Amino acid sequence: MTTTVYVPGDSAARAVGADAVVVALESEAVLRGLDLRIVRNGSRGLHWLEPLVEVSTPSGRVAYGPVTATDVAGLLDAGMLDGATHPLGHGPTDSLDWLARQQRVTFARVGVVDPLSASDYEAHGGLAGLRAALAMAPSDVVAAVTDSGLRGRGGAGFPAGIKWRTVADARSTVKFVVANADEGDSGTFADRMLMEGDPFTLIEGMAIAAYAVGAGEGFVYIRSEYPDAVRVMRRAIEAATDAGWLGADVLGSGFSFDLQVRVGAGAYICGEETAMLDSIEGKRGMVRAKPPLPALSGLFGRPTVINNVLTLATVPMVLAQGAGAYASLGIGRSRGTQVFQLAGNVAQGGIVETAFGLSLRDLVEGYGGGTASGRAVKAVQVGGPLGAYVPASGLDVAMGYEELAATGAMLGHGGVVVFDDTADMGQQARFAMEFCAEESCGKCTPCRVGAVRGVEVIDRILVGPPESRRDELAVLEDLCELMADGSLCAMGGLTPNPVRSVIRHFPAELGLEPLVEAPTLGESGQR
Repeated sequence: MTTTVYVPGDSAARAVGADAVVVALESEAVLRGLDLRIVRNGSRGLHWLEPLVEVSTPSGRVAYGPVTATDVAGLLDAGMLDGATHPLGHGPTDSLDWLARQQRVTFARVGVVDPLSASDYEAHGGLAGLRAALAMAPSDVVAAVTDSGLRGRGGAGFPAGIKWRTVADARSTVKFVVANADEGDSGTFADRMLMEGDPFTLIEGMAIAAYAVGAGEGFVYIRSEYPDAVRVMRRAIEAATDAGWLGADVLGSGFSFDLQVRVGAGAYICGEETAMLDSIEGKRGMVRAKPPLPALSGLFGRPTVINNVLTLATVPMVLAQGAGAYASLGIGRSRGTQVFQLAGNVAQGGIVETAFGLSLRDLVEGYGGGTASGRAVKAVQVGGPLGAYVPASGLDVAMGYEELAATGAMLGHGGVVVFDDTADMGQQARFAMEFCAEESCGKCTPCRVGAVRGVEVIDRILVGPPESRRDELAVLEDLCELMADGSLCAMGGLTPNPVRSVIRHFPAELGLEPLVEAPTLGESGQR
């Protein structure tokens, strides 16, 4: 009898030895005469247990991890293929507390399916959303996405349906759909995991978007640092085309949509939508002034839907289960679920998808298990390298767009990076300016020059005479205001966020006394 064993082909699992585990399993299977079927699935997102090996048994899949190549023989001796207990065993995968407490929508199939099996995708509910969409008028598809409350998961949280309606109403014979997979924020990895673990979901979401707005061609823009995602997406596009899910006659509907991958050259600024468009067009990635908006004049000057990977990958569920089902999740104006990514000094890093509304404390302490070092949490940066630092005293904030913004923080792409009490927050403030100086496209002066001057001012605060710190702080605050208000895009506009949050919550780390009135952190932006 054939036994199916799942070993993640996800980049994170491969980085800690998943490929060697596969080789060991194959070798032992030959030596023992075992009939094994090894599936390279996506990661379930429990990164501290990777490589997480799962065995299909009559009672369900049973998890073992972290498994090394040298563990394989002993696991087989102990009866792993029958789901036997073992020190590395965790019982039924679906019963793991980390997974059982989540509400997986966008990531429902990641780690469950064979990423490149079209039949497996359909067997687990794939294409239900696209089929539902093709049975509706395009305007009704746009209305469904609008009614669901789905907002852009790239950072700004702009309602996806409003963007789609703008493109749908634009007069043009040529329109495009672009998936922004230039996931450059530190501590974020959900886009990569989705593309490597369930690429057909992104393809289906893009096809739905194209049908809704009248686009005939799409691009997935992937950063060059993601070679596995590039490989998987290209193979998935080929498989989807062969299956009739893409091409001249999508699912026999007469609707035509072609899709291809474009690989970036490693510039962080190309995560900004207009710089990304320039890169796809073969130009150097430079931010464009707006207006015109990309929805009206985007790729090659044509109306273009630009959404983050997670936004587009959520669309199939919205169409398959109805806008109301998705809108019933979440809090306030933050509807549905968010894929949070736990990283940094955290005991249990990985993916947590749940409805908006849980607290940052529950994420860090409940799911994350506190710091990996065992020391106290000092700060948590939410929203990538341009996000504010939330102090330990502020962890009870609800994870929602407006709820975080009210405290001076931002949700961003859902990245959560944890720091313990040994972190030097003065250096973290400096890093924000240094990062901007390194990654700025150079088009606008506030960002290009402001970030360089920001590093210089913070250095003077950190190592200069105490009596000059207040004067230097005034210069830094003026500089932050100029960058926030005068930059063309969120690169320079959001760089002040982490700096201001350090001034506000950790003034002593800059050699300052606590401020009577803390500066605000600015508005959240888009990545």
